[in-house]
Amino acid sequence: MADAKPLRIGLYPGTFDPVTNGHLDVIGRAARLLDKLVVGVAINTGKGPLFSLEERVAMVRAETAALATGGTLIEVLPMEGLLVQFARSIGASMILRGLRAVSDFDYEFQMAGMNYRMDPGVETVFLMASERHQFIASRLVKEVAMLGGDISTFVPPLTLGRTLAKLGRA
Repeated sequence: MADAKPLRIGLYPGTFDPVTNGHLDVIGRAARLLDKLVVGVAINTGKGPLFSLEERVAMVRAETAALATGGTLIEVLPMEGLLVQFARSIGASMILRGLRAVSDFDYEFQMAGMNYRMDPGVETVFLMASERHQFIASRLVKEVAMLGGDISTFVPPLTLGRTLAKLGRA
């Protein structure tokens, strides 16, 4: 009998404050490449999150529930500490990152190099944002929402409702 093929486990890390249609696009595409995708929701208090860690984990879980395709398991976990250490702790051999623009690449290229130096067994894979979502950034979505703008084309309906409620606009 042949040995079982090891699972391809990947990690898609982020703050997800809030989760956007761009995030969901990358998650859905990444899930097609893997047996299991872990979405790591970072604590990242330095970014001044609108939502608590628990709220962000719950939102990402709700929004990704329908994205698992072809038997791929999508798991959402809170994450802290070094990215490569978290990747190893969940058995991931791949970190997936979305790229929107050249400015993203500069930062991500440096991060990928650092992560590889710390753990050469964890590869970083970049997925280009689809043309429909290249300009969407959680930071900008929050800013637009806080200033009373319409964010309905940038986030899924559940996240829209929770964001508006958080801002007292529901």
